[in-house]
Amino acid sequence: MMDLDFLDIHNENEAILTEGSHQLNNPGFLLPPVSKPGEFLKEVWAHPDAPEKIHLAHGTTTLAFIFKGGVVVTVDSRSTQGNYIASGTVKKVIEINPYLLGTMAGGAADCSFWERELGRRCRLFELRNKERISVAAASKLLSNMVYAYKGYGLSMGTMVTGWDKTGPNLFYVDNDGTRLKGNRFSVGSGSTYAYGVLDSGYKWDLTVEEACELGRRSVYHATHRDAYSGGVINVYHVHSNGWTKISADDCMDLHYKYAQEKFPAAAATTTNNNNNNNNIIQ
Repeated sequence: MMDLDFLDIHNENEAILTEGSHQLNNPGFLLPPVSKPGEFLKEVWAHPDAPEKIHLAHGTTTLAFIFKGGVVVTVDSRSTQGNYIASGTVKKVIEINPYLLGTMAGGAADCSFWERELGRRCRLFELRNKERISVAAASKLLSNMVYAYKGYGLSMGTMVTGWDKTGPNLFYVDNDGTRLKGNRFSVGSGSTYAYGVLDSGYKWDLTVEEACELGRRSVYHATHRDAYSGGVINVYHVHSNGWTKISADDCMDLHYKYAQEKFPAAAATTTNNNNNNNNIIQ
């Protein structure tokens, strides 16, 4: 019988498990072997023989606001690469756990990776402490994680919202580790348009239906004016029992719906003309 002791399989397995445990507890990325990793890319692009720098072009519209009945989160679903529409069905709300939601604005890969990592850490917190993590603590975890990579080229503008022991909470976190608490935030290339509608219609004592419609209408107007936003408008409601997805409406359908509300006679004429054209074609 062949002696396989020389393979040292047991020690090798132990090394693999140890390395895996270290990776699980300390997720991160391999960095350039230089004295200042954060300055590495700047030095590379500053070299006279360096190729043209890659310019990341992205756009979106996300918003969230707190009202009497909880938090409404509304996002579009368009993903762009410059002037090219890469996708119209991106899920920009990340369901961290049944009581926490995160939004995506900036680089899709960065937002998705770090918010999923946040979900893992929130679950570990829950297992260790036998209670759900607070929204403030979850947002602080995300802020601390991305701050460690400040200046490394991350692109993130996220909102973390949910319901905990203190009620509804909303935080903004970006790739520099900035963390802000507030009642209303809108992030993305279409945020200025969304803020205009949101600020004009916001009241603390909105009903759930009114709040959802305000969020939906705010993002719709942003998609109408901002070429980098569009697709499907998703609405979520965060309440004391967790979060609920309220609706997913195509912005084109909303365009004709709101046009009919504003100009009912003109909308009726357009509908009749379309019907007549269909009859002629048939």
